[in-house]
Amino acid sequence: MTGITISKGATVIMHFSIKLKDGTVADSTKVNNKPAQFQVGDGNLTESFENCLLGLSKGDERTFELGPDEAFGQANPDNIHHLDRTKFTAETPAEEGSIVVFTQPNGAEIPGIVREVVGDSVTVDFNHPLAGQTVTFEVEILNVEGNE
Repeated sequence: MTGITISKGATVIMHFSIKLKDGTVADSTKVNNKPAQFQVGDGNLTESFENCLLGLSKGDERTFELGPDEAFGQANPDNIHHLDRTKFTAETPAEEGSIVVFTQPNGAEIPGIVREVVGDSVTVDFNHPLAGQTVTFEVEILNVEGNE
């Protein structure tokens, strides 16, 4: 198909799905039929992901696999913290598997996953939930607007 191809600075509208090794869908814009829009190079996507899209055009569909270093990075042990149970409330329970959001001193919010609760100690993992995972991206390019 001819048309504008994806290059640095282009605005892209696309559907995508992120799948784990076992085929589980971790995220998809098709669930709510709300395509993603971004500008190549704006920092919303990793450089590795953007590089996979370069040269594609409206109507193209592709599937590609990215390792942890190309996708969401490796899990960083420094992002796992042991917090006192008193930091949790009924609204943010200290239950294994729950996702909690903490406000940092600068006002930014950071989500974490409760990994373990032992007595008054709660282990919270602030790594990206997909850190350390090899993922498969499936993309369908709906539109490309050039940067000329």
